Amino acid sequence: MTESAWKVVMDGDGLTITGDSFSLSTNSSDPGSLDSVVSALQGVSRASYGQYCGLSRAIEAVGERWGMLVVRDLLVNAKSTADLHQGLPGVPLNLLAMRIKEMAYVGILERAETTDAAGADQYQLTEYGRRLEDILLAFGRWGSAMLAEPRVEDIVTEDSMMVSMRATFLPEAAAGRSARFEMHFGEVVIHLVIEDGQLEVGRGPLLGAPKIEPGPTLKDMLTREMTVEDAIATGTVNMSGDPNALDAFVSMFALPYQPLPQRSLV
Repeated sequence: MTESAWKVVMDGDGLTITGDSFSLSTNSSDPGSLDSVVSALQGVSRASYGQYCGLSRAIEAVGERWGMLVVRDLLVNAKSTADLHQGLPGVPLNLLAMRIKEMAYVGILERAETTDAAGADQYQLTEYGRRLEDILLAFGRWGSAMLAEPRVEDIVTEDSMMVSMRATFLPEAAAGRSARFEMHFGEVVIHLVIEDGQLEVGRGPLLGAPKIEPGPTLKDMLTREMTVEDAIATGTVNMSGDPNALDAFVSMFALPYQPLPQRSLV
């Protein structure tokens, strides 16, 4: 495909770019759709980095916007395009569909045997794609250093918190122990089941489990910058059930302490 083979039509209804194997459209009533067309067009025309290097190949496969977040959400369970979009509402649907096709083409995900409630195909990680888990969890721990006050557009999802709990779990600290927790992050509720160093994370409440709402103190407790007692003293932590549940939770989950990166102008 060369640029000369593309046809561009712009009128009162919007912009359409077509080629031998694609058609990308935006309409004038959606101010954000032009951005999705430009992003998708970059995907169509994207060349390789021209580097014979494993890192280069990895970035080409999942380094584009939304790629690693698609992997994150598929680590929890198989999902349709609509399922993924529900957890990633900021990505235009046509761009998400393109990411799915690109990642399937390189062998990271595949069509699952299951469908969603509407009967649409779901996708799952391949065995090769699942090897990204340890990398993704480590990447999330590294990125946690940049978590300060949430931005206005930031959201919390079940999948993001379920994966975060897996990233911060300390199997060695949980060896020989049994525990249940119901975690509340605003409107998001998940539960944790720990048995002898093994963690299972699920959606929704868990009958009989102590409820913990750590609020804005969670990161500071996990990095050990704030004690449980100090966190409770802020008045932003809510608990019910076992009064020692928060101590038990913090003893089995942690983040490495990393100073907030200092910005500079270059």
